Amino acid sequence: MRTEEEKQAAAKAEYEKLLNVRSGGTYIPPARLRALQSQITDKSSKEYQRMAWEALKKSINGLINKVNVSNIKFIVPELFGENLVRGRGLFCRSIMKAQAASLPFTPIYAAMAAIVNTKLPQVGELLLTRLIIQFRKAFKRNDKAVCLSSSTFIAHLCNQQVAHEMIAAQILLLLLHKPTDDSVEIAVGLTREVGQHLEEMSGPIALAVFDQFRSILHEADIDKRVQYMIEVLFQVRKDKYKDNQAIKEELDLVEEEDQITHRTSLDDELDVQDGLNIFKFDPEWEEHEEAYQRLKAEILGEGSDEEDEDEDESDESEDDEEKQEEKALEIKDASNADLVNLRRTIYLTIMSSIDPEECCHKLMKVSLPPGQEPELPSMIVECCSQERTYQKFYGLIGERFAKINRLWTDLFEQSFAKYYDTIHRYETNRLRNIARFFGHLLSSDALGWHVLTVIHLNEEETTSSSRIFIKILFQDLAEAMGMKKLQARLKDDAYQANFTGLFPRDNPRNTRFSINYFTSIGMGAVTEDMREYLQNMPKPALPAIPAAAAESDGSSVSSYSSYTGSSYSRSRSRSRSPSRSRAVARGRSRSRSYSSSRSRSRSGSRARSYSRPQSRSRSRRRSHSRTRSRSLSRSPVRGAARRVSRGRSRSASPRRRAEGAKRGRSISRSRSDSRSLSPSAERSLSPARRRGPRSASPPPKRRREYRDSRSPSPPPSKRGRRYS
Repeated sequence: MRTEEEKQAAAKAEYEKLLNVRSGGTYIPPARLRALQSQITDKSSKEYQRMAWEALKKSINGLINKVNVSNIKFIVPELFGENLVRGRGLFCRSIMKAQAASLPFTPIYAAMAAIVNTKLPQVGELLLTRLIIQFRKAFKRNDKAVCLSSSTFIAHLCNQQVAHEMIAAQILLLLLHKPTDDSVEIAVGLTREVGQHLEEMSGPIALAVFDQFRSILHEADIDKRVQYMIEVLFQVRKDKYKDNQAIKEELDLVEEEDQITHRTSLDDELDVQDGLNIFKFDPEWEEHEEAYQRLKAEILGEGSDEEDEDEDESDESEDDEEKQEEKALEIKDASNADLVNLRRTIYLTIMSSIDPEECCHKLMKVSLPPGQEPELPSMIVECCSQERTYQKFYGLIGERFAKINRLWTDLFEQSFAKYYDTIHRYETNRLRNIARFFGHLLSSDALGWHVLTVIHLNEEETTSSSRIFIKILFQDLAEAMGMKKLQARLKDDAYQANFTGLFPRDNPRNTRFSINYFTSIGMGAVTEDMREYLQNMPKPALPAIPAAAAESDGSSVSSYSSYTGSSYSRSRSRSRSPSRSRAVARGRSRSRSYSSSRSRSRSGSRARSYSRPQSRSRSRRRSHSRTRSRSLSRSPVRGAARRVSRGRSRSASPRRRAEGAKRGRSISRSRSDSRSLSPSAERSLSPARRRGPRSASPPPKRRREYRDSRSPSPPPSKRGRRYS
């Protein structure tokens, strides 16, 4: 009888022989092979380790080949069940081979590599190293297919943050340094895959790459097909990579804080570790296997299967009891201590950051309780407002968050409405910083311009603080975008519904207020459309003014004073005349005149009176008197109850002529200083005028008897302004 050791030795010898025969092409039935393998049980032997190696290779290759979007969450735990530390070379070779054979599956393989990299960074680093070496060799050999597959895989590893974006930028600049049709085509494909990630993580690099594309498009001698590809790439960039997202939602399986990024450069000296692809005997094979089993349990969070099965029911019952106890002992904290601690954490995180990228990375790690998400935008704005001057640091943080996720965009839009409604609570310096912060978000298109619908620019709905806020906001927009681009944006038909409050057209008064406001802040150019609208607006019809009728009560004659520039009177007179005269001759004389109208006037004047018989004024009376007078009149003067004037007035009122007819040679007691060119103030009146009857009717048209007047007066000189 053979001993157990002899049986093991015979099985090993036969297995070794069969392996050598297999390499010659001889077929071995699987049943016979499995029977031989089952006889080899010594784990320290080379044959057993070779069998385990072959099984590991087949298992890894099979799992990689059957992975897809729907089952990746189930394949990855199975993959961690295999010894990836020992088989990392097999994993890298298998996944690179599968990716090169099916490029559309590259995002899936990159997501799998990203998950493995979080737990086993050495596997991710080895994969990136081999891809870089493969790209180098293919670039030197001008192997377009391998270059394309390698660069595409590297691009998606950059998107998953397994590789730093610098390696993608180096590859792009290398391809575009000496452009050929093939190199530009590969660069275009790489940019379409990694472009969005570059724009977000490293804007200057993206600008440099697209500048290089632009110069190639205009200057380099390349094929029409490649030129068209570059033009399509620019259109993709303009559309914000909507069809070439960096990471699809179903493949975003790794938390940002868990990812480990490798900063391997294109020029580094790299070791591909080809020895990991082949079998090597391991004297400490059992110890290494046990170490990996502990690591696997730590990664997958597994205990022993038996314990799990036994404790399932007990765990469920304990969980139910704990939930009931938590409900019973639920205590509400009315002191808001958690909220204060959250705000303190956010504040300290912002203040301890050097640049916006670091700050955003740290803030993303802050765990926000459900319902407390608005606190993050609020704290960013508050920190910005407390600075002495506006720091662009905060604007870049807000822009990054608003572009990361739609959730933050909505929260910043809500913050804009909230701060505009309460802007009167802030002092001028804080108000200025808040306005410039939101101006940066609007100019960078991080916020939609529909947030401006909360602004209603009119006298009733704005305060001094809100007007200052709007002024600083638009001045910052004009500085960031340029006046021409801002005007084009404000005139764009797609945005007009957002500006109905800023440029109101519902009321001419509000329209004028808006025009005057923007003109006063030096931005009148944006109101050109409103000015045209206001000019073309139909004017409302004015109500007709009834004509004033001249009336007399029988003892006085109505007189109308012409509001000419030469008649400015400052007079004081008291009149008890019931006549409706519109003006009273005002002098600085003190006289008592008793007329048929029983009017009593007291005035004090120093005047020069030049009577002129023939005058061509349109009014029904003439007065050539230079007066400097003050007059207080109680008569119902229409249009100007009290006027202050100094000038020359021309009047020859019918009242004075009526007095001349009544009194003959002027029965009046007057204390006045007057100098007249005529020998007597009454000699100029004709006899017929003296014998005139006492009538309350107004005198007839001017008579020619005035021609013989001895007191011709020079034409009055015009002084002052004319009010018609």
